[in-house]
Amino acid sequence: MNSNRLAYLTLSIGLLSVTSGCAYMAAEDTAAELPKVKFAVTDAMQTDFYDADGNIIEAPEKGDPLYGQDAQYQGLQPSYTDNGDGTITDNNTGLMWQKTPPADKMTYDDAIAYVASLNVGGYSDWRLPTIKESFSIAHLGGNLDAQDVSNAIPYIDTDYFDFFYDENRPYTGSYWTSSVTVMPAQNDYELNEKNYGFNWADGHLKSYGDGYLIDGSAEGSSIPAGVRAVRGQENVYGVNDFEDNGDGTITDHATGFMWTKQDSGAVNDDGSTRHMKDASFGLGRTWVDTLAWVQKMNDINYLGYNDWRLPDAKELQSIVQYGKTALPATDANYFNLSRPDSYMWTSTTSGDFPDTALYFAFGRAWGINLMEDGAPAGQGTDMPDGEMPQGPPPGEAPQSDSSSSAAATATVDDFVDTHGPGAMRNDYKDITGAATQQPALARALWERLYGEAYPYAFDPSDTTTVFDLSASENAADYIGIFNYALLVRDAD
Repeated sequence: MNSNRLAYLTLSIGLLSVTSGCAYMAAEDTAAELPKVKFAVTDAMQTDFYDADGNIIEAPEKGDPLYGQDAQYQGLQPSYTDNGDGTITDNNTGLMWQKTPPADKMTYDDAIAYVASLNVGGYSDWRLPTIKESFSIAHLGGNLDAQDVSNAIPYIDTDYFDFFYDENRPYTGSYWTSSVTVMPAQNDYELNEKNYGFNWADGHLKSYGDGYLIDGSAEGSSIPAGVRAVRGQENVYGVNDFEDNGDGTITDHATGFMWTKQDSGAVNDDGSTRHMKDASFGLGRTWVDTLAWVQKMNDINYLGYNDWRLPDAKELQSIVQYGKTALPATDANYFNLSRPDSYMWTSTTSGDFPDTALYFAFGRAWGINLMEDGAPAGQGTDMPDGEMPQGPPPGEAPQSDSSSSAAATATVDDFVDTHGPGAMRNDYKDITGAATQQPALARALWERLYGEAYPYAFDPSDTTTVFDLSASENAADYIGIFNYALLVRDAD
């Protein structure tokens, strides 16, 4: 928290102590009752199986190329208690949540002031959650029907938590957290501080402008977002306790997961290691090929185990480290990623675009700054919720002339870190359909970042690709469908 916000929060609490002795006493009384918290990662709650085109299928058997996706594994099941006083307790993590959030969206400063003065269930020690705490109650079996929200399924368990769709813009469902980007800026756009939030309407995890610059000074253009307060011990949920086992595996004693130290970008199909001088080093795999590769690793008892799985979105997010000033966005003392600017598949299908799968940016969440008036994308504009002009789902024609015209003149220099390291995004599962090849801008960014020609096959005569990087929903996906994977298993 920067000094301006700390002062604002201190002032808010001071005013409470002066104007409301009861509120002050409540804060004192509840301090001893602060819920104990543990870093328990619950299942992503995806129960359907999908093929590469997004069709629901029967559960794949071992040996099937699509075996090993999210619904194949049922992890720790969510468990909540409605306390009957406007609060919900997560029985797995110990965190206590506000059941009913305010219907109106707020700026970031207003959100801080709101939680500082909140008294629900007789408690007044509420706070904004971290992005990991917020994502802990995500239910990734959701689906947004923006045309008729009565058919939509929020990305949260509505048997316990209330959620309200924005009637005018149903896709805007991000909620504030206390987690912000602090990566050093490479351009004027990245001077703006962005706050991470999970979108309970459409299942996106990204960061948006909170009205500050990364040096802590006020910038004055916060987006509006929702608030759901939490209480419980701080600096517990989301804090890893890694141990290097000395055999290529890493155990996180906080969550009970064991991980591979090296990602798939440096591992061949036979389990041998690719070296940096190898022509194949750093090459990714499609989601479908990654699922098949995981099965191969189990067949050869990779690193001494045959029960590896591709992590679901909540498992993978557990090792993301937000707030870092250097890439990758995880603990480089333990994980040896092929490239600092890298992207890791999850086993989870995107609820809104089931022909795509979710991945996390362990590097910068690259996108193209399309704002024609020079205002930074996502930092408070006349666009809904301050978002950059967005196109349709992948493979569809652009929705607006403004997005298309800006894209037509975009160059590789227009790439910016749109949503921050640790953003969750989605990409095509396979090389079939519209996104067979990478757009020219994507290949140009690869060359700029890595100092080498784009290594994947590209056929200039192939006209089947209608996917326009700069006009697509997934404008940041310069890496396309060739991502890496870290493997996980339950520690013994």
